[in-house]
Amino acid sequence: MASPSRSPITAQACWTVEPGHAEIREESLPPLADGEVRVRTLHTGVSRGTEGLVFRGEVPASESQRMRAPFQQGDFPGPVKYGYVNVGVVEAGPSDLLGRTVFCLYPHQTVYQVPASAVIPLPAGVPAARAVLAANLETAINALWDASPRLGDRIAVVGGGTLGLLVAWLAARLPGCEVQVVDTEAGRADVARALGAGFSLPDSARADADLVVHTSGQGAGLATALRLAAFEATVLELSWYGTRAISVPLGEAFHSQRLTLKSSQVGHVATPQRGRWSHRRRLELALSLLTDPALDRLITHSAPFHELPAVLERLSTGAADTLCHRIDYPN
Repeated sequence: MASPSRSPITAQACWTVEPGHAEIREESLPPLADGEVRVRTLHTGVSRGTEGLVFRGEVPASESQRMRAPFQQGDFPGPVKYGYVNVGVVEAGPSDLLGRTVFCLYPHQTVYQVPASAVIPLPAGVPAARAVLAANLETAINALWDASPRLGDRIAVVGGGTLGLLVAWLAARLPGCEVQVVDTEAGRADVARALGAGFSLPDSARADADLVVHTSGQGAGLATALRLAAFEATVLELSWYGTRAISVPLGEAFHSQRLTLKSSQVGHVATPQRGRWSHRRRLELALSLLTDPALDRLITHSAPFHELPAVLERLSTGAADTLCHRIDYPN
């Protein structure tokens, strides 16, 4: 292990102080313990869906423990330090990790200390700036494990955000599968096509899908997903609504079409893989798949760390032009 500095290490972190308001706070790190690494952050990513709910104070009380991030501090609705997309360089710790660029499920903070087992070195060919997609890609992998698509399936992905487009990118690589992204933003068409999928606005989307994956986070999107499903097809629900109640149209053809509405959530490894896959192995798989430069199309915005409170406020109120928003840290 490298000799840790005896000077106090001061870090800056983003906290949601109360719903709708975030700020940068300073904190001092304790001496580095045996078996820990100190990581200097290069980039973090904002998970728009979950972090938006946290920022707006929409985490249900019943889910306050299950929704805790691995290194969260504080409690919902705030003050809370939340986040789980962090890419940085190990500057102190075991010699085999020194200088390595790593991914960690850590909040937005300039420098931090965690057990060495909590970081995963980036594979060769995966740039640090692209690695902020890893958590969303891990969710997409888990979703397709839950959905179990078959060769040649017609697959609709309703919701062309970062997660939906990653699901489409993975599904489009299955032999014979036809994948269509369905979204109300026509501007998502070029990105979908660059990732190997088709695109349609909701009113003109192809019906009779063998599998529909819903990621839009809107009740209208779920209604579209049910409408596009073929006889005895599955609609996989990836959206999480927090405290919001939505209307689910289970009338019309839902019963006569014998549809299956199924939930998927990344907190547990999907049932078909659970006996053989750990969370770490699944995250390592996600990182290994990030070698495709086409995925850079998903990172539409970036901002320096000191602007993160304003970024969270902007994303929480819309920002339809934004897919993945990367936060860049001073070196």
